[in-house]
Amino acid sequence: MNSLKPKKRSKLRIFFGKKVYRLKRYSKWYMDGKKYAMKRSDERLNHVIFKHRTPLIRQLKDVEMELQINKITNLKIAAKRLNGIILQPGETFSYWRLIGSTTKRKGYVEGMILHYGKVTTGVGGGLCQLSNLIYWMTLHTPLTITERYRHSYDVFPDSKRNQPFGSGATCAYNYLDLQLKNETNEPYQLIIYLTDKSLVGEWRASMALNRTYKVYEKDHSFTREPWGGYIRHNSIYKEVYNLNGELIDDEFITENHAITMYEPFLTYEK
Repeated sequence: MNSLKPKKRSKLRIFFGKKVYRLKRYSKWYMDGKKYAMKRSDERLNHVIFKHRTPLIRQLKDVEMELQINKITNLKIAAKRLNGIILQPGETFSYWRLIGSTTKRKGYVEGMILHYGKVTTGVGGGLCQLSNLIYWMTLHTPLTITERYRHSYDVFPDSKRNQPFGSGATCAYNYLDLQLKNETNEPYQLIIYLTDKSLVGEWRASMALNRTYKVYEKDHSFTREPWGGYIRHNSIYKEVYNLNGELIDDEFITENHAITMYEPFLTYEK
């Protein structure tokens, strides 16, 4: 973390780096011995374990509205690949193995992508909203997060957010994957759909839980770095309660460190 600072890499290195990392991921998918969830069901499991929604459109400074409209198109395509997936005991959920590559042939369009701290565009852009949603929901379940990548850059200042900083999961096909394992004795089902205004997700199960969860942050701070910028820090924890509302566990989840692309101590108005 002490070496965290903006990195400059040539386009050639980025191009070949992606090729190498993608080949490594393909190899892992077929040789790592994991049993990946692949089956879907139109019939929903009985109990909603956790449900969450995020707005499809946000007022973001210097981001064209067309990119957010395109993002909705991309989310609709990806949501169809994930909606109804059943995660059986012992199985692993892989975000990118289920969605697949985001190509124009599949209907994906240009959307917003955050690349080395800069807002740019790319086919299939905007799907981090979906991986963020799934990660946040999973924190409120007994499912185990086995692979998740944090955002290296904090691009936009907080604006009407009610989740802790660093409670999402960045994604890039296919090497920055989000993977979850069902280490319980019950099947879980992921439901994903869009309304006119929101991206909505649910984790469902065949049995109701005997506990609830509260996700929160500790040690939130900004530090001024020798190279002239700021880094944002925090740690994410999860409190576990029984049905009587008694605290039975307080789990450390992860720590986050991200380069801020804004002046953190200024006041930002809409």
